[in-house]
Amino acid sequence: MARKKEKIVVNLDLPKDDTTLTKLYIILFFSIILGIGSGLFWITNSGFIPTANGEPMFTNMYCGATAQDEAGNPTGEFFQTNQQPTYTANETCNILRDAPDRITWEGEEWTSVTKRGKNFDVPGVPPEATGGAVVLQPLWLNCTVEAVDDYDYTVAIRAPRGEVLEYYNGTANSGNCGLDMVTIDPDTRYELVFMSAEDTQFLKEITFDMTVHYYDGIPSNMNNKSLWLGPKVSVGPVSIHPTIFLNWFGLTFFFFIYPASYYWEKVEDAKNEVEEKFPDFLRDLAEYWKGGLSMTVAVQTLATSEYGALNDEVKKMSDQLSWGIKFSDVIRQFADRVGTPLVQRAIALIAEADRAGGKISDILVTAANDSRELKFLEGERKRAIGSYIAVIWTSYFVFLGVIVVLAKVFIPAIAGSNSGGEDGGDSGGQTIGNMTIRNIDPLFFVTIFYYGVTMQALGNGSMAGLMATGRFSTGFKHSGMMIVVALLVFNFVAFSPDLIGITEVPGLNPSSGTFVPTPLYWGD
Repeated sequence: MARKKEKIVVNLDLPKDDTTLTKLYIILFFSIILGIGSGLFWITNSGFIPTANGEPMFTNMYCGATAQDEAGNPTGEFFQTNQQPTYTANETCNILRDAPDRITWEGEEWTSVTKRGKNFDVPGVPPEATGGAVVLQPLWLNCTVEAVDDYDYTVAIRAPRGEVLEYYNGTANSGNCGLDMVTIDPDTRYELVFMSAEDTQFLKEITFDMTVHYYDGIPSNMNNKSLWLGPKVSVGPVSIHPTIFLNWFGLTFFFFIYPASYYWEKVEDAKNEVEEKFPDFLRDLAEYWKGGLSMTVAVQTLATSEYGALNDEVKKMSDQLSWGIKFSDVIRQFADRVGTPLVQRAIALIAEADRAGGKISDILVTAANDSRELKFLEGERKRAIGSYIAVIWTSYFVFLGVIVVLAKVFIPAIAGSNSGGEDGGDSGGQTIGNMTIRNIDPLFFVTIFYYGVTMQALGNGSMAGLMATGRFSTGFKHSGMMIVVALLVFNFVAFSPDLIGITEVPGLNPSSGTFVPTPLYWGD
């Protein structure tokens, strides 16, 4: 029989490049790129850079380069960066274009009707704000009319002066009826009227819903001062604007400090796990030496033991010793791979004792005790500093809570109390005794509050990390987490529509009661 060939497995642990710093540099590169991009988007929308027309630089750069009409053709009136833009000029830029809100009147049911009407209002952009530009606000009315017989009826919308703007003649029980108006001007006291052809012919049941496209002249993604708010995103019952320009202020610092610090802290945690098991390894090595085993045999025996994060390193030392590499060289390479001061100091002491030929077991025990004592002191420091870090985080949450209360309660109350100042204009205010409270812009204060919270996060987090480990990377990691907390709190609580310049949709406001309409007047 042919003898079965034996397979020989050779584990070569050749030197490998340490990619830790390479990965750190790559993370830093992309973090800096993202941070600079976020910072540029924020600063060009913040209003800190003065411009000739008073608009943020981002608006001027974007709209100056992309202004066009809805068909993609030049309009003859482009967005000018050296003069205050008009409504028509804003319409040439897609981020400044007024987008309609759908306002509806529904849920009503009229019964036993021969003649019946109800008033409603139509809001819209004030004519003086458009500079003569025509703003179309289409209206749709859907209705169903039921009766005991196929009675004729008329549904109409009348202007405040009584003339009919649009009407529909239909027959009961014939399905849906409706009106479509190309536009309806902003005004109050419009009338919706249903009238049976004969006073004795009762319309048994009328149901309807009305929809109007409402324009307010305010850009859809910008607020009253053209600061970037971004599109609305609904998260359950909450609507947020995740790309509001203020978010990019916090994200600038987040990208600069958090990704690299998070990675470096993972590296340090891995080293700390190795250091935690290092005293146990030295103690066991000393015990095997005292038992009469050589260092080579002792290390090879310990390679089968459990040392957690140190297992791979012990296995590497065992493989190197099996190929005849000197023990002093093996442990020096081990110290270089781990790279921590604690391990390098202990290994240098052991290597020197091995070279001098002294009683190495005592040196191993001393190094193990020294390493264990240092790790114990580090643990004591973390436990002692833990309460101070908790105080720092608590103070940050208290500061954040106070800021949110001010933004949600105090500032809106003041802004609402003085909105009807006697002298009007931006300089108006409310007089209380000898004190005058000037009109304020809620968004200005919310902006200042957010900047303050972000700066507080940077300071508090850095101090917490330095106290905990003495490393800036730990502090930046805490700062990044605080910035994320501030982003979440402000987006879901403080950056509410009434504070960031988004007006509330007024609605059609149908009157509380009905009336018997006069005969239809068709105008001149």
